[in-house]
Amino acid sequence: MILIILVKVTHQKAKSKPVKRNSFFITLGISVALLLLVSATTFSWIIGKSSLSLLVGGVTREPIASIFVSRQAPVMLSLLVNPERLESFSQYIASPANRRRSSRELKDLEKTLLANTGLNYDNEIQPWLGEEITLAVTTLDYNHDKSDGVQPGYLLAVATKDPELAKEFLQVSYSRNAIANTSNLVFDQYKGINLVHQRPSKVISSRNFTSSAVVGDFVLFANEPKILRAAINNAQVPDLNLKNSPIYQDSLQTISDPRIGVVYANLPALSAWLDNSSAPETPKALQTLAIGLSIKSEGLVAQTALIGVTGEDNQPPVLSELVGALAYLPANSMLAIAGTNLDQFWQQVETGLDLNSPLQQLLTQLLNRYQEPLGLNLPKDVFSWVKGEYSLALVPNEKGMQPDLVFIAERMPDVEIAPAIAHLDQLAIDQGYSVVDLLIQTTKVKAWTKLITNTDLEEARLGAIVKGVHATITQGNQYEIFTSSVAVMEKVLSKTKRTIVDSRTFQQAISAIPTENDGYFFVNWHEIQPLLEQQLPIVKVAEFAVKPLFKNLRSLTLSSQGSENGVKRATVFLNLGVRE
Repeated sequence: MILIILVKVTHQKAKSKPVKRNSFFITLGISVALLLLVSATTFSWIIGKSSLSLLVGGVTREPIASIFVSRQAPVMLSLLVNPERLESFSQYIASPANRRRSSRELKDLEKTLLANTGLNYDNEIQPWLGEEITLAVTTLDYNHDKSDGVQPGYLLAVATKDPELAKEFLQVSYSRNAIANTSNLVFDQYKGINLVHQRPSKVISSRNFTSSAVVGDFVLFANEPKILRAAINNAQVPDLNLKNSPIYQDSLQTISDPRIGVVYANLPALSAWLDNSSAPETPKALQTLAIGLSIKSEGLVAQTALIGVTGEDNQPPVLSELVGALAYLPANSMLAIAGTNLDQFWQQVETGLDLNSPLQQLLTQLLNRYQEPLGLNLPKDVFSWVKGEYSLALVPNEKGMQPDLVFIAERMPDVEIAPAIAHLDQLAIDQGYSVVDLLIQTTKVKAWTKLITNTDLEEARLGAIVKGVHATITQGNQYEIFTSSVAVMEKVLSKTKRTIVDSRTFQQAISAIPTENDGYFFVNWHEIQPLLEQQLPIVKVAEFAVKPLFKNLRSLTLSSQGSENGVKRATVFLNLGVRE
């Protein structure tokens, strides 16, 4: 039921002109974001009973319905526990003050999902619903008929604890469909399985589930009888189905933690589906993504395994403790990034992103905002000499203006930094700024300033525009610090400041991230939400679609954990902040 949302979203997308996304990383970002939203919504849905077993994160079994899914399927999403147990768990971990609100939100979401279906969850679905719901895009174009465009195949497999009750449900659902009366229904058999489907109609969308069958302990729904027949074939011939695919098994074996759901994607095929194409641009490319979704007392954890991307086959995580440069970021940072060897990381980003991709364009816009006023080329003038630790943050501006920027880089003994800093000062001078020496918190700093005249009705006053401030820290590890204002530099250098490391929000945000990692990408949702809504309108659309998630979301953290045997690992944690 929950996963029908994905089909509806696809239907709406297909009406607009498809936009090409050739970048593998764009595909990865879009797929992860979409799948996490769907799964996180499931975390906060429907009505419940005992679920204390979910305190360990979920179950360890694989999706049983993978036997119905083709090895070439673009994507498969599986919820591995009954939705009732998830809601019961969310009520258990919520604070008493939040339980009534949580229950109300769940009811509202249930009504939205079942709107216009005529179905009642408590009476017609709950009695037979089992412990798995799997949705798959099984094929990019099931009929290969150019006259009717691209027609993807969709399969929904729902486990049942009572096949007879499930059959009764099917009869009720068809009888309530105003379009499907008795004359429109076709009863068929295929390899001993009874199939029911609606006759083709111009009114019935090819993306609606118009065909169904009860196969063993599963109720199968598809948007075309061919998809059901293919699913039955896959179940009967092991070499055809996803469950027995070696690469599928290799992906899941790297995710050993208990989970409530699994996502598996064939990335070239998924990219083609998102682009509404009938075939992948690189059909021979072997790139897959597996995601295991677990629940913790603070929120939702996604462990990912990526296969088929370029890079070293075995690369252990480079960090075993927090990056020291984090200790200079203010506690109220709305976004923070920390790691090591920024030069190497940026080279990987540049080689991995297509020049025309939306993400590359967004990154270019962000870079230009800070580098154009000074004629900077950040990758060349700054990133190239950052070989050690680094951290970067956006900090709320005290005057309510655009956020301030903080960038901290470790000074490595074997890297000559002085000429690079002198070059930055010269660039500021070339742009008409003066390099002024200041003293902040007993630390000497240099500020890039330009005098201006402020005129009012009574008198003219001189003022100064500050485009950047930088300082060198020599105590302990040596760091070079850059900020976009004097005020935020004062915060960074203050001896009594609270840093992001002291922040309870940040500590909770990294609590589910492995200690050994390659760094953090942290977003304080409460702080950055207004800015994202202003800069990226799509955020408001996502918030509207998944209200329970965004109402409770406190932070999002992403961290990679290197690679082993060609499998790249990463963890995403959504801190839902349900226990206060």
